[in-house]
Amino acid sequence: MRDGTVADFITVGDGAMQRRIAVRVRDGSGPPVVWLGGFRSDMGATKARAVDAWAATAGRRFVRFDYSGHGESGGDFSAATISTWLADAQAVLAAHAPEAPVLIGSSMGGWIACLAARVLAERGGAPPTGLVLIAPALDFTEDLMWDRFPPEVRATLERDGVWLRQSAYAPEPDGITMALIEDGRRNRLLTGPLDLGCPVHILQGMQDPDVPHTHAFRILDRLPAAGTVLTLIADGDHRLSRPQDIARLLSAVAGMGACPLSAG
Repeated sequence: MRDGTVADFITVGDGAMQRRIAVRVRDGSGPPVVWLGGFRSDMGATKARAVDAWAATAGRRFVRFDYSGHGESGGDFSAATISTWLADAQAVLAAHAPEAPVLIGSSMGGWIACLAARVLAERGGAPPTGLVLIAPALDFTEDLMWDRFPPEVRATLERDGVWLRQSAYAPEPDGITMALIEDGRRNRLLTGPLDLGCPVHILQGMQDPDVPHTHAFRILDRLPAAGTVLTLIADGDHRLSRPQDIARLLSAVAGMGACPLSAG
């Protein structure tokens, strides 16, 4: 019986891009709940641990993992892209949550969750039970990075292929690469309608300096009206890790699957 305290590892990728991805699984029943973390975050983050504690009490299966170059996983962060991290997520889902999971995507994890759901739909597989997205940063490499970079940063990226950005969430700078920007363009979701085939609940702080709440409105405009909920937290920041924020998150997760998409 796995209780999520010990990390297992799966191997993803080939050749120079082969890496060991760390996964923690808590056994339980019901649709498996899967945590997809944010850019430079890991599965030990406050919200991930809170969901794990809820899953233990509720008897739910819960899966969390670290992307390549994050946390306990192997791989080079600076060599990874959105496609790399999507492949990590798909491998974890295939191994540990293959049937109708509830996907929780935080920040960049919201983009990865939506991409994973779209792939399932394109391949004719069963859709997720639902998505809970926390400050979802869909298309962030273009809309929230490239479009906001000053000319000198764009020039550095185009000349050197990398720019070191000071991070508010880690002591060392983030290596933002041109490969990340270009790969992000190939994975954009907000250029047209976005039907993920399942309910979606977005939790968004209105004091978020990293993913503004207007970005959540753009996502809302592209999702089907049926089954889509947006909860705005007027005093919420990007992390949404306060007790009241976590309570909203757990309520949203617990409610996924309680009502079918076609409910009126």
